[in-house]
Amino acid sequence: MSIVVTGATGHLGRRVVEELLERGVAPADVVAGGRALERVADLAERGVRTARVDYDDPASVAAVLGEGDTVLLVSASEPGRRVQQHGTVIDAAARAGVARLVYTSVLAADTTALVLAPEHKATEELLAASGLTTTVLRNGWYSENYVPTLEQARATGVVLSSTGGGRVASAARDDYAAAAAVVLTTDGHEGAVHELSGDTAWSFDELAAVLSELLGREVRHDDVTPEEHRAALLAAGLDEATAGFVVALDGNIRDGALAATSGTLSRLIGRPTTPLADTLRRALP
Repeated sequence: MSIVVTGATGHLGRRVVEELLERGVAPADVVAGGRALERVADLAERGVRTARVDYDDPASVAAVLGEGDTVLLVSASEPGRRVQQHGTVIDAAARAGVARLVYTSVLAADTTALVLAPEHKATEELLAASGLTTTVLRNGWYSENYVPTLEQARATGVVLSSTGGGRVASAARDDYAAAAAVVLTTDGHEGAVHELSGDTAWSFDELAAVLSELLGREVRHDDVTPEEHRAALLAAGLDEATAGFVVALDGNIRDGALAATSGTLSRLIGRPTTPLADTLRRALP
């Protein structure tokens, strides 16, 4: 019986594997699955089993899952295709008789208006209908998502948004990975839905202040209307779809979709979540 981490060649999945090893799981009991195995070659050298797992190739998924395994399904990265891809893993897990499937979803997936939520909600519905024992990790926003904002602020001195007074309770990717490792290796999470987010919800004015401190220059937050924001993004060279997504996400933030601070994440990992400034500081040269 193994702990199988899909998407282990991506940022979150890899960190989960590393967290499992730090928690004392034997490398031979961990399977790191993904499409680009060269990215986990160093893990293989440490004794972790690696396997090609492609959500678009059902045979590759079926080959790596066995009866009694605990599986982490790291959500896919291609919008519009996630439900089908996740369904491939869920179906294979049910056929294999895995002991439990853990899924990385999004905050309040079944009720939120968050633009990213519908595919996660649909996946959770597939899980509920699968007959599997499951745990759902509804991850909030990653602080690393604002590294590009740091670079933009370095160049322009401006953070542009249409978030109004909305707040974001972000946490570091390492925090979410640590929570996944805890859930994969401890009892009592069967059937649970964990809403995970950072301990502190910050505004974009506060983000600008953090960036000012880190960069050693004045950074201001320009809060504009959604229409002005979209026009500025298009003028900067973004395509219609991407500009629309960014504006919709800022609208979600404005409406409070990423502001929840339940404290569940810090309780799971046994420490406070990583402050925004600490995460962004690591991105500095």
